[in-house]
Amino acid sequence: MNGNGADIAFYLLALILPLSALLSRRIPWRKALGLAGIWFVIFLTLFLIVGAGTNVPSDVWSKIGGIFREDEQHVTGGTMRLDMASDGHFWATASINGVSRRMLVDSGATTTSLSHATAKAAGLDLEQSPFPVQLDTANGMVMARTSSIDRLVIGPIQATDLRVVVSDRFGTDILGMNFLSRLGSWRVEDRTLILNPGSPG
Repeated sequence: MNGNGADIAFYLLALILPLSALLSRRIPWRKALGLAGIWFVIFLTLFLIVGAGTNVPSDVWSKIGGIFREDEQHVTGGTMRLDMASDGHFWATASINGVSRRMLVDSGATTTSLSHATAKAAGLDLEQSPFPVQLDTANGMVMARTSSIDRLVIGPIQATDLRVVVSDRFGTDILGMNFLSRLGSWRVEDRTLILNPGSPG
């Protein structure tokens, strides 16, 4: 077997093994499709890295890197206080790339999420990642796109390059932990949420 044949056999084996493992577990087909999609992305990435090497166009590398890169947001500004609303939640009026939206501050959400309408109004690039992601939400599995907000402002606090997920299934715009975790501190005192950006980071 020549070098190319050996490479093809290796890639096929690398793809078949995880797929066969999924089939043997007899999990629901929707979840199986989602997991198969994740494995396909991993396989494709490995193929491009190992098989194509330096011949991969730079724009392809940038799109693949956009899926896996760390959140690069920076948070600056002064301390902000939000009073608890009558529904027991904390809401903030935010400017998303200059577009005003009322957002729920939710420490139970891993990533900041936006409705498709909000993302479109704010001019977000929804083709930033080549593949949609599957999210397990309170309302079931949701397919979403990843993007980033250039500039988000809440009162005296400003965040840049904030990673978000976007779906037309989202009815509420949410500020998640990827925003809160970049603050110097945040806490609830006497029905008031205190956001302190601390040092820029």
